[in-house]
Order: sequence, then structure tokens, then C-alpha cells
Amino acid sequence: MKLNRAVPSILLVIVSINFLPASFAILRAAASASQDKIVTSHISEEEANNIRIYKSANKAVVNISTTAAPEDSMFNLVPHEGFGSGTIISDDGYILTNYHVIQHANALRATIFDGTVLTAKIVGVDPANDLAVIKIDLPLAIKLTIIPYGDSSNLEVGARVFAIGNPFGLDRTMTQGIISSLGRTLRLENGRLIKGIIQTDAAINPGNSGGPLLNSQGKLIGITTAILSRSGQSAGIGLAIPINIAKQIVPQLIANHQIVRPDLGIQAVQVVDKGLRVTKLDEKGPAAAAGLCGAKLSVYQQGPFTIQSLDVNAADIITAVDNVNVHSVDDLLSYLELKKPGQVVTLTILRGERKVKIAVKLTTANVL
Repeated sequence: MKLNRAVPSILLVIVSINFLPASFAILRAAASASQDKIVTSHISEEEANNIRIYKSANKAVVNISTTAAPEDSMFNLVPHEGFGSGTIISDDGYILTNYHVIQHANALRATIFDGTVLTAKIVGVDPANDLAVIKIDLPLAIKLTIIPYGDSSNLEVGARVFAIGNPFGLDRTMTQGIISSLGRTLRLENGRLIKGIIQTDAAINPGNSGGPLLNSQGKLIGITTAILSRSGQSAGIGLAIPINIAKQIVPQLIANHQIVRPDLGIQAVQVVDKGLRVTKLDEKGPAAAAGLCGAKLSVYQQGPFTIQSLDVNAADIITAVDNVNVHSVDDLLSYLELKKPGQVVTLTILRGERKVKIAVKLTTANVL
């Protein structure tokens, strides 16, 4: 599903920011000074929970600024600054962010909760999931706040969520909304396909990229990455990478600085009551070679017209992988992240009324 092509006039906006006007800098400083002075008397239980979440999580969000030096028309190097967000994931300075935030950076700086600006270095990147880990070296006197991981496999549409980031450079801004949809597929402008995306109506704007998406317990369930918008600003359709994908990737990025990813050869699925219906297969992929069936395309002539019809009822439904039940796209992708190319997984499928098991040898995914 190509969200950036759904409506010709709608733009897919990667929510890092490439400018910081002076007026925003003034607002940012004022807001930062008052963030820890919240009066909590005469508030509702819901408001108290919102405040609790913000106080426990905001100091774990950093403002990432990047410096790149693209060439101008005269082939001179021209410094260019951009801004995004990052989420602290360890007390020794590892930070999770989006790959597109740091993709072209020659230099990185991270501004932490107390205004300290620290030099950061890239540890590892995963372009296929638009994730990256960077690291800051901390002065001994500074103690970092960490947001605990949540579980993105049991999310429900309608559940309340919170986003914290640096929209337009305004430090540690929190917005709230609900989960609007699950299992979205996001194709970025450079052709990378990201699966299992969380959609939310929490306000997300340029500068939010890499910031945390939190549940009502204040746990990290996603990393905000993009918005769908006509204007380039929030229109109520924000997109986040599920944290269960990140949880499998981060240790590899820290240890090996890169990801070698397995591929099943399934391009799209539909969540149904019994599992995941295979709606699109890579015809040259391992699942198709093993005999998995996707939706059938029928072509027939009606008078002078050629009619194409897609029969999804003919597609196999995946109910389990290696006897581990799958009820969502996140279930499937999170399990596959545990595997390596060359390993064999066994899919349990429903084909009509029959239960069938198919062994699939994973290949290496193409990473753009």
C-alpha cells in the first residue's frame, strides 16, 4: 500500500525539519524553562495521567541537529542544518532515531533535557526500517532518563497514545491522540518499503521524527517517522514504526552496526479473523517458490473492454510460523526479525478448509 500515492495532492512528509526560525527558538526556550513547573491541583484523573506520562518521559527525548554539506550549482560545499528527535534507550548514551534524520549528516549534535549540547556519533543504521542508533558521550554528572519498552503486538485501534518530540525545533512537545489504524505499509520516496506501520491522529509535525510514541502507561510502543499531509504539516495522519521491530534491531545495530535481514517473499497481507491473508507475493521470492498462494488475478473480456478482477478468497491465510500463532503483521515481522537468511521457517496456512504446512527457506532481503 503506497500511502504517499493514495491521493495525488497529498504529500508523504518525513518529519524531520530543515530550519529553525528565531521565533521558534524563543518559544522553545520559554517552553523548556516551564516544563517541570506544572501545577497539578484541580485536575481530572485523565489530565493527571497525561502529566505523569510527560514528567516520566520527556527527559528521555533529545533534539538532534545535523550538519550536511551538499554541493551547490557551482560545486561548492554548502553547510546545511536539519533537526529531528531521538529517544534515549540506555543510561550510557545510546539513542534511537530515524535513519532519515541522520542519513546525510556530516556532523551530529544532541541537545538533552537540561540544554547541554553533546556531540553524537552514528553507531548503526537500518534503512529498511528507517531506524538508526547514535551515541553521546556523557559528562559524569549527568544521569539520563530512559523510557521503558512496551509491546506493540497487542495494540488496538482506538487506544490512546502520546507523541513527544521537537516539532519545528520546539523541545520536548507532547501531543495526544488515538491509534487510527494498524498494519499500514509505507513506501518512502527513495523506494524503501516499511511494513507494519502504526497510524495515529496525534499531532506530528516536522521535527518529530525519531521521537517516542507512548501508550497510556507511558511505555514506548513506536517511533514516529512520517506524516501524510497536503500542506507538509500535521493533518491528523501520523505514522510510527512499531517498537517490537525496533527491539529486535537495536541490539544488532549496537553489536554489529548493521542488519542482515531475512526475506519471506510476501509483499502484502490482509488481517482477517483467522490470521493473515496473503494478498501479494513476490513471484520470484521464497514463499512463492515453496508453493504459497496469493490472491488470484483474473483477466477477461467484456465486449471491447478488458476486465481485471482480484480474487482474494483464493489466497492462503497464514495462521502460524513455526507453530507460533500470528494475528497481526507485527507478529509476523517481529518473529522473522529473529531469523537469518538461509534458515527455514514452517508456515501453517489455511487453504480453503484445509490446514497445510509449508517450509520456506528465507533469503536475504534487498536493502536500498
